[in-house]
Amino acid sequence: MDSSTEIQSLSLTSKDVVDVSKLTTEQLSKVESIKSQIDISDSQSILTYGVGVQREISAFSDNILNEVRTKDSGYVGTILTDLVFKIKDLNVDGLGNNNFMSRIPFIGGLWDSVKKFISGYEKLSVHIEKIVDELDNARMQMLRDITLMDAMYGKNLDYLKNLDLYIAAGQEKIKELENTVLVEIKAKADESKEPEDVQKYNDFVQFLNRFDKKLYDLKLSRMISIQTAPQIRLIQNGDQALVEKIQSSILNTIPLWKNQIVIAITLFRQKKSLELQKEVTKTTNDLLEKNSELLKGSTIEIAKESERGIVEIETLKKVNDNLIATIEETIKIQSEGKAKRQQAEVELQKIESDLKTKLLSLKA
Repeated sequence: MDSSTEIQSLSLTSKDVVDVSKLTTEQLSKVESIKSQIDISDSQSILTYGVGVQREISAFSDNILNEVRTKDSGYVGTILTDLVFKIKDLNVDGLGNNNFMSRIPFIGGLWDSVKKFISGYEKLSVHIEKIVDELDNARMQMLRDITLMDAMYGKNLDYLKNLDLYIAAGQEKIKELENTVLVEIKAKADESKEPEDVQKYNDFVQFLNRFDKKLYDLKLSRMISIQTAPQIRLIQNGDQALVEKIQSSILNTIPLWKNQIVIAITLFRQKKSLELQKEVTKTTNDLLEKNSELLKGSTIEIAKESERGIVEIETLKKVNDNLIATIEETIKIQSEGKAKRQQAEVELQKIESDLKTKLLSLKA
C-alpha cells in the first residue's frame, strides 16, 4: 500500500454539511478569515473553536423554552368561559314563564317581566364590557408577542448563518491540512522512520480527529438552530389563532348576542293580547332554540380549538428520535472505522516485517 493510499484511508472528511460553492463573496471572505485564525500548533484552539456561536444558540434556545413555559394561552379561554357563564346568568326563559304570567294580570305581568329582564341585561352589559376590555388587552399582548417572535426568528437565522461560516471554515481547513501538512509529515515519517517523526504524524492525526469531532458538535448546534425556526413559527401561529378567536368574539359573537336580546325584548313589547302572546311565545321559543344551537356549536368549536396544542409533540419526538439515531450511527461508524484502521496498521507492520525478512534472506 503506497503513501497516497494510506493518506486517503485516514481522511476524516465526509460530505460537507455547508456547500461552500453557494456562499456569497462576503461569506467566503469571512470563512477565509475564520480559517486563517485556526492555529494547528495550539491544541487548545480546538476547544474554543466556535464556542461563542454555540453559546448564543444555547442561550437563544433557553429563551424560546422560557417563552413556551410562561405562555398562558389558557387565559383567553378563561375569559371566554366567564363570558359564556355571564350570558347564561341572564334568564331569557323568564320572559315566557307561564306560571308567572298566570298569577298576575297579563299586561302588567308582561311589562314587569320585560323590565326585570332589561334590568338584568343592563347589569350584565357592564360585566360584558369589562370582559371585552380584557379580551382586547389579551389580543394586544399577543400581537406584541407575534412581533417579538418575528425578531426572534431573525436572530435565529443570523445564528445559523454564523454557525455555517464556522463549519465551512473548519471543513476547508481539514481538507487543506490533509492535502498539505499531513502528506508532508507522513512522507517524512515514512522516510526517516524516526520515533519523533512518527509521533509527530500520530499527533497530527489525533489533532485532525479532535477537530473533526469539534465540527460535529457545531453541526449538532446547527441542527438545533434549524429545529428552532419551526418551533418559533408554531408558537407564533398559536398566538395568531388566538388573536383571530378573540376578534371573532368581540366583532361577531358578542354583538350577535346583544342583537338577539334586543329583538326578544322588542317582540315582547309588541304583544297586546293573549293570542299575540301565544304567537310571541312560539316565536321566542324558536329563537331561543336557534340561539342555543348557535351557542352550543360555537362553544364546542371554541373548546375544541382551545384544547388543540400549538406544538405537535409527535413531530418533535420523531425529529428527536431521528437525531439520536443519527448520532448513534455516526459514533458506531467512527468506532468501526477506527478499529479497521488499527487492524490495517497491524497488517502493514506484518507485511513490512515479512518483506524485510525476505530481502534479508535473499542477501544471505
